Amino acid sequence: MAIFDPFKLRHKPPSIFPATNVKPSHVFSLVAKFFFTICIFIFFAMIFFYIIFSGCSDCHHITGHRRLGPDNVNSTTNSSATSLNIHRQNQSSEATVISHIVFGIGGSIQTWSNRSRYSELWWRPNVTRGFVWLDEEPPLNMTWLSTSPPYQVSADTSRFNYTCWFGSRSAIRMARIIKETFELGLTNVRWFVMGDDDTVFFVDNLITVLNKYDHNQMYYIGGNSESVEQDIVHSYAMAYGGGGIAISYPLAVELVKILDGCIDRYASLYGSDQKIEACISEIGVPLTKELGFHQVDIRGNPYGLLAAHPVAPLVTLHHLDYVDPIFPATTQIDALRRLVSAYKTDPSRILQHSFCHDPTRDWFVSVSWGYTIQIYPSLVTAKELETPFLTFKSWRTSSSEPFSFDTRPISEDPCERPIVYFLDRVYEVGSGQTLTTYRKHVDVGETQCKSLDYSRANSVEFIDVSATTWMPDLWKMAPRRQCCEVVNSEEDSESVINVKIRHFNPFESVTPQSKHPSDKWTDSVLAVETTI
Repeated sequence: MAIFDPFKLRHKPPSIFPATNVKPSHVFSLVAKFFFTICIFIFFAMIFFYIIFSGCSDCHHITGHRRLGPDNVNSTTNSSATSLNIHRQNQSSEATVISHIVFGIGGSIQTWSNRSRYSELWWRPNVTRGFVWLDEEPPLNMTWLSTSPPYQVSADTSRFNYTCWFGSRSAIRMARIIKETFELGLTNVRWFVMGDDDTVFFVDNLITVLNKYDHNQMYYIGGNSESVEQDIVHSYAMAYGGGGIAISYPLAVELVKILDGCIDRYASLYGSDQKIEACISEIGVPLTKELGFHQVDIRGNPYGLLAAHPVAPLVTLHHLDYVDPIFPATTQIDALRRLVSAYKTDPSRILQHSFCHDPTRDWFVSVSWGYTIQIYPSLVTAKELETPFLTFKSWRTSSSEPFSFDTRPISEDPCERPIVYFLDRVYEVGSGQTLTTYRKHVDVGETQCKSLDYSRANSVEFIDVSATTWMPDLWKMAPRRQCCEVVNSEEDSESVINVKIRHFNPFESVTPQSKHPSDKWTDSVLAVETTI
């Protein structure tokens, strides 16, 4: 007899899940949908956390003093996308600062060991951004100083055409520096500034000049050659490369797209700066000239050029190996260090020209701040004082003319020449005040004037000049020289005079008014000037 087991079901209950025939393809589809959903969730989560926690657009600065490779520089394979992102970052009304500028310096292994001393005068490690572009890797036994810009090695240019019979193929490599620098993909860039390895930049003044322009527009900024023969051979419409070229980011975006093909189209042009200008002309952007960019296409003594600087910030000096030291009885590098010491004290005022008449002594005093002073024991016009002495020759033929600015000859009569003083010391005295001292210089074998008036002026050994700091915002106003006045007191000695630089007073002229009809001066030469 069968035993009844209450725990044993006689009939199989219906299944909760209906019986189905599951195919393998259905299982794969379900798994794929599951993973797709997970990926979508992770994607949006990453975007959310990036927006919340990412607040720095340029948190990684370029450091190091050897060549920087992919680990140090954000390279880009899609320049269009990168340029769009950076252009959006640049949509800012804030003033341009040094971190917005990237320098591309053209150099070579053969020249760098000697010319690096020029870059070290202005390069600020871990502050300025940019590279020296070399033609090859430095040898292993070559020490790359921490005071120098880091370097990159230019790409091979053998595929490009170059047909200028009197030039060098290195012009192709130099022209492509703007493209290779751009393609490094550096962030927060407003301006690319090109120069040579013997270019000295006065960076604070460069920033002042660039702040005059909207970096979101296309700008091509620089200066011409001083020698007309150079401008005729090359171009009046281009920025000369050694004097410095500033290219705004939006212009660089378009320039790099056409540059390689453009270089081949202009294979017959001599220099890299010519090729750059030709390519920019295809985009339709003209040169914006700034008088403080100096190619220094001259030979001999640059004194006349520097002692009568135009009313503009000093931005660059170039070709300093080809001219005499800017201060006498010293090397060019030591002379530049002296000039830079004054520049650092008051960047905007360096080389700014002021002149005035001393009615007590009946002298004229001409001040090129931070560099030189001239005393004229006779009356001279303002037009003469603002015109550079012809102390130099032209670049190509060593001729006395022509130049792209007015010049005046040095008289053979020693009584018609000024007494010259050079910068001796620089002091900061109180907030926003400077004191510079200048010592008399006499060339060996120079003939001296024997007149009584000249002898009295010749007894002055030192000149002290006081000035307030020249604020960069003054350059946003209509350009105007400042004037000076000789400050006389009972404590003055015959060997020292004091000069104060200041703004013009209302209706003030630097030319003295005539006292008698028979005098050399008449009221007709007075120029009424308004205040700043």
